[in-house]
Amino acid sequence: MIYSKLALDALKKGDMKNFKKNYSLALHEDNDDYLYSLAEELYGYGITDRSKKIYLHLLKKYPDEDEIRTNLADIAIGDGKNDLALNYLSQVKKTSPAYVKSLMVAADLYQTQGLPEISKQKLIEAHQIAPGENVIVFALAELYYGSGDFTKSIPLYINLLKKGILNYSSVNLVERIGMAYANAGQFDHAIGYLKQIKPAQMSSNIKFELAFTYLQLHDYENAETVFKDLRNTDSQYATLYPYLGEALEKQHHNDDALKVYQEGLGVDQYNEKLWVKAADVSLKLNLQKQAEKYFIRAHDIAPDDISIALKYSNLLLDQKRYQDNIHFLNQYVQTNDLDPQIYWNLAISYQNTDDYQLASDYYQSAEPFFFDNSNFLKQAALFFREAGKPKETKKLLKQYVHLVPTDQEMIEMLNEYH
Repeated sequence: MIYSKLALDALKKGDMKNFKKNYSLALHEDNDDYLYSLAEELYGYGITDRSKKIYLHLLKKYPDEDEIRTNLADIAIGDGKNDLALNYLSQVKKTSPAYVKSLMVAADLYQTQGLPEISKQKLIEAHQIAPGENVIVFALAELYYGSGDFTKSIPLYINLLKKGILNYSSVNLVERIGMAYANAGQFDHAIGYLKQIKPAQMSSNIKFELAFTYLQLHDYENAETVFKDLRNTDSQYATLYPYLGEALEKQHHNDDALKVYQEGLGVDQYNEKLWVKAADVSLKLNLQKQAEKYFIRAHDIAPDDISIALKYSNLLLDQKRYQDNIHFLNQYVQTNDLDPQIYWNLAISYQNTDDYQLASDYYQSAEPFFFDNSNFLKQAALFFREAGKPKETKKLLKQYVHLVPTDQEMIEMLNEYH
């Protein structure tokens, strides 16, 4: 009578009474090979306490069997007993047939401890010893992928794919390779893999990555098609809306893009980037009041985002609302790491409100940052000329003519100061 088999049969039927009975009998009556197989089966079912009992029983009889130690270490990790796991693993010598397996278990241990670099070292060592072991190749590929080192994960996944392995541990390798190429910015390669995935097997993340890849390749029609498919199947996937809108804008479908951004804001009203995109496309459609509302909403969500502040400031300048612009930008003047564009925008505003002293101060503050910007140089030079400051005017004109040697009017103006 093989009690190990009877115990497993009872377990599969959910007959715990007979399972416990036959498990106890197996410990006393079955040979060690059957017991070892029972322990492995029980571990697979997640009944680690009983599999551990068998392994400990066998380790007393076979103290040189390092395979048992690695199994016990694996169970200890699952129980949160990392020191015990390390103790078992430290006893496995490099000459042991179980050494590669011990490296795999150690890699798992260090990963759970938040030490991915040590985990990677263990897996690399295991791969060097047994480069053909699929489980090691996959584990190392997953570690690289999970840590964002996509270019190193790709050849490992391809290694498995060349062996005819399309799925490993419930992971679609074609998908992984495509996603890895996309995340590595190699969009031409990514598209070739992502397109191979059957529509029924495409998750929302894969659809997004495929559409985003089309977008990076400037294939806006296909990007639009896939983003819309994603929207139809998962309308709460908030990340799609900025990019679907972008694909539409690139095709000059600005009205449709605005509707998409508005729809996205219904899904995620706290996404300041969506508010900005809605504002930007509103300006393209000459909906300035609407754009202003959107910029203000974006600024309310992310008041420290200077790029948003500058977009709103530029709108105020375009509308010649110079006093409003001064009031708005003054909140940033005392902050550290001030964007120099704020100096320029304030200079324009003070100039147009006839505060020439402050306009002069801000033009001079902006000058070092825009000394290679011909638009700034021309504007500032004309201001200083009007303000009666020849030294500053000549300096700016000289630099402007150096950058734009074909502007005859400004050359003649410069000659006045010689």
